[in-house]
Amino acid sequence: MNRRNFIEKAALAGGSLLFMPSFTKAAFTAGNIKPALLGGKKAYPASFTAWPIYNGREEEALLSTLRSGKWGRLDGRKSATFESEYAKALGVKHTLGLASGTSALYTMLGAIGIGPGDEVIIPPYTFVATYNVVVLNYALPIFVDTDIESFQINPDKIEAAITKQTKMIMPVHMGGSPADLDRILPIGKKYNIPIIEDACQAHLAEWKGNKVGSYGLGGAFSFQSSKNLNCAEGGAISTNDDDFIRRCYSFHNQGQGGTSTSYGVGSGTRGANMRITEFQTSILLAQMTRLEQQAKTRYENALYLTQLLKDVPGITPAKLYEGTTNSAYHLYMFRYNPSHFAGLSRDKFIKALSAEGVPSSTGYGKMNISDYVTGLAKNPHFLKVYGEKVMKEWLERNLCPQNDKLTEQALWFTQTMLLGSRSNMEQIADAIRKIQKYAKDLNK
Repeated sequence: MNRRNFIEKAALAGGSLLFMPSFTKAAFTAGNIKPALLGGKKAYPASFTAWPIYNGREEEALLSTLRSGKWGRLDGRKSATFESEYAKALGVKHTLGLASGTSALYTMLGAIGIGPGDEVIIPPYTFVATYNVVVLNYALPIFVDTDIESFQINPDKIEAAITKQTKMIMPVHMGGSPADLDRILPIGKKYNIPIIEDACQAHLAEWKGNKVGSYGLGGAFSFQSSKNLNCAEGGAISTNDDDFIRRCYSFHNQGQGGTSTSYGVGSGTRGANMRITEFQTSILLAQMTRLEQQAKTRYENALYLTQLLKDVPGITPAKLYEGTTNSAYHLYMFRYNPSHFAGLSRDKFIKALSAEGVPSSTGYGKMNISDYVTGLAKNPHFLKVYGEKVMKEWLERNLCPQNDKLTEQALWFTQTMLLGSRSNMEQIADAIRKIQKYAKDLNK
């Protein structure tokens, strides 16, 4: 059985198990339950799903593009086809393919006209690209603290961060789970500030039945190699605004229109080359044939894993807000409390999990107070624009105590770990319970 058939069969077999009775602790008491570090058998003896998943579809797509001699988006039609298909998948009027998720964010800031003197509200718990695209425009990123329960930006703290210089609010759908859009969108409307959704990790995630990336002025998606939809590097913008997509197209195409598109002549005064290639979009079209089934498998497995872990003291899965009707689960995020594991440190817990065959990581750090970010206060260009006093005040504004706390507790499982069977989720939970039971011995 090839990998693709295995994944499809495993997903189909697992689907009916969503409605099984709650997993009981008794299921963990049979057999050798010692942790692997203490001489027991691994809870997860096999390997997790390899990534990327591909077959002849991708090979034929690449060869077809190669043979066509039309490799760039201005020459071929695969990019336009992908954009049409991805727009349908997201339920939006327009999507635009770009070179990366970072390019998608940067292009939207360029289309809006973000520049020196402007402020953009972002969360501290995110990939550094969310920050980079702001400072590349010589605007100030304003960090708003995290809701520790959800790992998302805390909407209750956004309004207090708004000033006359605030020109954009950029929530991140962290880990593929929607931020609380019901509380964020009204803030943007109240102050007439555009909302740009950083949905780079959130392919097919839904808020109240509609895909993320369809709520704000625009949304950004990433197709980098770890992402749930993958072509090694690539990105997309989603929007329902006709004028905005024209401005985005122009910005990403050196400030010009395109003879092979309907976006007309260029506009504005700035532009760059952020174009996607026909090779990237040919892979994406092939990858999209599995996207919905993989998303369904991840979501159902993640919900089941949360059910298994809900009664494990010291393990707290990230909360989904009530409006979430689907999470992409690019990451399965949870918090670890060592006091329920006999004081076993997070690093030792990770080591014990790894020995069980279950890899995990600590996730993002305290970006807002990292040397990389705080160094901006001494950047000569920013000092020239803002002055020393403003930059010093900026450092003080960016303290995020809840995010500091979260980064000391957080752990991640990657999306590929959710592509297996329900029994695989039970094995992950089994590994955690074994470690908890023998935490004293592991801590010696």
